[in-house]
Order: sequence, then structure tokens, then C-alpha cells
Amino acid sequence: MKMVKTTLAMLTAAAVLGAAGMAHAGATLDAVKKKGFVQCGVSDGLPGFSVPDAKGNYQGIDVDICRGVAAAVLGDASKVKYSPLTAKERFTAIQSGEVDVLSRNTTWTSSRDGGMGLVFTGVTYYDGIGFLVNKKLGVASAKELDGATICIQAGTTTELNVSDYFRSNGLKYTPITFDTSDESAKSLEAGRCDVLTSDQSQLYAQRIKLGAPDDWVVLPEVISKEPLGPLVRRGDEDWMAIVKWTLFAMLNAEELGVDSKNVEALAKETKNPDVARMLGADGEYGKDLKLPKDWVVQIVKQVGNYGEVFERNIGKGSELKIERGLNALWNKGGLHYAPPVR
Repeated sequence: MKMVKTTLAMLTAAAVLGAAGMAHAGATLDAVKKKGFVQCGVSDGLPGFSVPDAKGNYQGIDVDICRGVAAAVLGDASKVKYSPLTAKERFTAIQSGEVDVLSRNTTWTSSRDGGMGLVFTGVTYYDGIGFLVNKKLGVASAKELDGATICIQAGTTTELNVSDYFRSNGLKYTPITFDTSDESAKSLEAGRCDVLTSDQSQLYAQRIKLGAPDDWVVLPEVISKEPLGPLVRRGDEDWMAIVKWTLFAMLNAEELGVDSKNVEALAKETKNPDVARMLGADGEYGKDLKLPKDWVVQIVKQVGNYGEVFERNIGKGSELKIERGLNALWNKGGLHYAPPVR
């Protein structure tokens, strides 16, 4: 009898906790609708990912994720306010509620996903740590960097990964850390260090900021896995689902041949059942996410599919001219694969 009472007490406690969790779910979505914009945490200036143009308008892959969320929730991709954050500031900003989503070239790791009260919603860019050096150094491989002085941004996964790489290869180095990526790059250019290390995407972005970009080269080695993606606060499943499915919508749209130019026409006349479901012509799948019926139409029309976002920000249509590589769709030799709208 005592065991039965104990079991009932445990079940009651679980139900109460579950109810408390359900009560919290949706809090961010409600707050965003009430204030009329998405507060987005971005980098403090990384070309291709998040950087303001001459007019102060933010651009980049990370920016477009937030614009996509605003298009889905509010019907207007411009309803976003940006908080530029250093690597050290970013997690406190999302934990404290200063921002609604952190979309800031952040690597998905177990400790960040499980021990910080945060949760990743997907991978926007598959990356890896590399090394940027001046051609006059005469170095063709990272294994030739024994004794080098290396500029590293503080508060990133790069510090541990570089330490592991040099130790495992029997190499020595002297690290110099900086709070921002721009400080690291300027110190490299000024000769304070021999090498700049970071995610390869960040190295390409910093390279074009240097006075003579052609004098610098990214070495071929990629020494880590750096899946970059957005984060939200743990415990708000409604908001997490929206941010997650914003990226999925962009990926599915590219796979199904839906882009910013044809999305409105396809929403009216498509005969493809997958496209019809995704664009709201068949069924009420937006309702499950607490979104309007045309949520995907708004994302693609105003922001683009993933391929469009990639190409204009970091691909062939940008200064960085990064190849798709691992960031191609699964059926084009890449890793990107999204669940269907169904």
C-alpha cells in the first residue's frame, strides 16, 4: 500500500511539473507577437554571416535565419532588431532573455546543448577550424606551424581544438587571445602573430577585410567539426519548433525547386503534393506550429530558399565565393537534409 501511495505521489508531482512546463511553452512567441519584432543576437561583424551594410542594414546567413523567423511569425522579414554580440557575451544574452534567438555562427556541442539551459535548433552551416597565414611565411600545411604564434578569439571552441591538434601532432605554439574576431585579424596583419585560427568561414570573411587579401592564404587542413546553428532557451518548445522549421522550410524549398521568384505562383497552381503541403495549398500544417497557413510562402518570398541565402551571402554571388561543399543538399553530395512538411 505504501508503494502504491509513493507511486501516486510521484505521478502527481510529474503531472504538476509537466503542467508547469506546458504553461511556459509559447512564452517567447507570445512576447514576439506583442512587441512586433524578433530580437536577434548576431556577431559583432562577420561578413557573410552578420554584418551591417553602409546604411546599417544587417546582412548574412545568420541574419537571414532571423528574417525568416520574422516572416513566418509576423509576415514581415524586416521586423527584426539586432544585438551585436562578442563570443563572450552571446550565451548570457540568450540565457537572460535579452535576445529571442541567438543566430551567431555558434558551434553545436554537447555542453552548450545540454548544460547551459539552451538548445540548438539545427545546422545552418557545416564548418571546421582552419588557419590563415601570409604567403610570405612559406607555409603550405598546418603541420609546418611548429613554434608559431597564433591569434585566437577568446570564448570559442577554437582554443581547445587548436590545443588538441598541436598536442596530438607534437607541435608547440604560443596563443594570443582577443575578445573579437576583428581584433584577432588586425593583430595578424600587424605582425603580432604568425597565424590566425578560427572557423574556415570566418577566415575567408576576415581575409577580405585585410589590406591586401591576395597576400593571405587559408591552409588546407580542417582540424575539427564545427556545425554552426541558432540557439533558443530550453523549455519553450513552441518557439524552438518555429526557429527549427524556419531553416527546414528554406532547405525543403530549395530541394523542391521553390524560390523567391516562383513561390507565389506555385502556391496557387502546383500539382506536386509535397509543394502543395509545404506552401499551404493542401492542409493546415502551419496550425501545428502556431503559424499562418502561408508561413513558408512568406519565408521564401521575402528571404529566399537556402540556396538563395547561401549564394548571395557567402557563395558565388558574394565576395567570399565559398563553394557549397558539405553545405550542399543531401541529394547533391552535401549534408543538408530537412524533414518534410507533412
